[in-house]
Amino acid sequence: MVSTSPPLAEALAAGPVVLDGGLSNQLEAAGHDLSDALWSARLLAKEPEAVVQAHLAYYEAGAQVAITSSYQATFEGFARRGIGAEQAAALLGRSVELAREAAGRAVAGGVAGPLYVAASAGPYGAMLADGSEYRGRYGLSVAELERFHRPRLEVLAAARPDVLALETVPDADEARALLRAVRGLGVPAYLSYSIAGQRTRAGQPLEEAFALAADVDEVIAVGVNCCAPDDADRAVRLAARVTGKPVVVYPNSGESWDAEARAWCGSPAFGTDRVAGWATDGARLIGGCCRVGPDVIAELAAGLAEAAHSGTGPAAGSRGRPGPG
Repeated sequence: MVSTSPPLAEALAAGPVVLDGGLSNQLEAAGHDLSDALWSARLLAKEPEAVVQAHLAYYEAGAQVAITSSYQATFEGFARRGIGAEQAAALLGRSVELAREAAGRAVAGGVAGPLYVAASAGPYGAMLADGSEYRGRYGLSVAELERFHRPRLEVLAAARPDVLALETVPDADEARALLRAVRGLGVPAYLSYSIAGQRTRAGQPLEEAFALAADVDEVIAVGVNCCAPDDADRAVRLAARVTGKPVVVYPNSGESWDAEARAWCGSPAFGTDRVAGWATDGARLIGGCCRVGPDVIAELAAGLAEAAHSGTGPAAGSRGRPGPG
């Protein structure tokens, strides 16, 4: 197991830490079909080496944190494929092991550590695979959502990631459930909303949504992901002001998905020139989501390191500029 001293929370206190980019686009770029409802989670059983290679590409590009391929991995989703609870739990744990394997290879190849692993827990809607993860409002109570999330969070926590990534959360009610579900697991977490403008995807004011995590000790960072870069600009400042915690931010490229044409359209708006501003405004976990690949993460990491070395931005994280891959 790769050493992760100092703990991630201490690294965030020291300065910005670089997250990876979109796992799915990296896997697709390598020729893997993710049209399955299980998405990248399908590869946990069938092609684990593909997952390792995708994580490795990001570590070698300068990411200090890899987010596991468990976003769409749930007991319910696996059960639909005839995969029982015991095997499903093993696959969830494997998602953390594969990211650790990639980190070990990266360090052996000359990348400076420490390197961290974030165990992804996507929203309830990700399991449904019908787009409801971008709407929220599933018709379930907070208690029902907590019962859905807790078992897989327990399994992921048992695999000892450095942090639980409660990501792409569209609804403040689901955030309440997740914040209850992480209590007592012994692993820190970050909470990241998917947003549109200044509201969650479900329509709640973002200020109120962020405030839910302000006093939760298990949460070491709060912010947004899988959103437009312009929306991220405003959200970073708001999350820092409302919670007083380090901010996590990893928006999409800025392109939009045309469901009818099944294609991305528009032009990328994720410029690395935004990154220094996010760091100045309180962002400490910084990366990219959909359509943001290793090349952009490499530019992001280099930009943060240059700002830190020149004294024009917050201090770099615990390891400074990444070494060669």
